[in-house]
Amino acid sequence: MALDITPVHRNLHTRVTFLGLEFEDLFVVLGLAAVMNLIGRCAVGTTAILIQYAVPLAVVPLLMIFKYGKPRGYLRDLVLWHIRPRTYSGAARDRQLCTSYLVDEEPPCR
Repeated sequence: MALDITPVHRNLHTRVTFLGLEFEDLFVVLGLAAVMNLIGRCAVGTTAILIQYAVPLAVVPLLMIFKYGKPRGYLRDLVLWHIRPRTYSGAARDRQLCTSYLVDEEPPCR
């Protein structure tokens, strides 16, 4: 009885890309295309065509250049970093002290 052998792809760290961009980045391009389509409907003549088609097509090489050498999911992490509130270190020194930490006189105990 012969064994059936099926190929198993073991390289799970390979980036899944299309046109040199990750799929999350393509969602950015599609969202920009939808917004530019709405804006282009208000424009007249060749300006409308440039807004609708040239802007999203120009974003693809710009994103490719921007993301060159960056880790996976960089654009998503960058957007989330700008959206989330800042968390500051508890070990950092205060810029300006508003109240003193030490009290000169303590009230007597009763």
